[in-house]
Amino acid sequence: QVQLVESGGGLVQAGDSLRLSCAASGRTVSSYAMGWFRQAPGKEREIVAAISWRGGNTYYADSVKGRFTISRDNDKNTVYLQMNSLKPEDTAVYYCAADPSRRYIGSYTATGYEYWGQGTQVTVSS
Repeated sequence: QVQLVESGGGLVQAGDSLRLSCAASGRTVSSYAMGWFRQAPGKEREIVAAISWRGGNTYYADSVKGRFTISRDNDKNTVYLQMNSLKPEDTAVYYCAADPSRRYIGSYTATGYEYWGQGTQVTVSS
């Protein structure tokens, strides 16, 4: 069983930056594809970014491309999401997710990921 714990969320102003962390425990996630998702009130959970097991392949939603960067440190069993130039529309609960069935990114929807964190709130004021 894998436990994921997100941290780093908060209240910031438009244009600011935040770095989210996702610490895994219980089992190493070094061979798993990992993803960051977000869910705003009244909206479906959507993928933000994903990364392959060694970090060589990444995916970004169009809405965050060029502003967000996903990375991982397998020695620390941790995945990161660096968020720059934040916008009010980035406001959401951000979730970390693990796909133990794939080393490379194979899913761009929430149903493709098995393990989830509890989420961390990101609020961007204008």
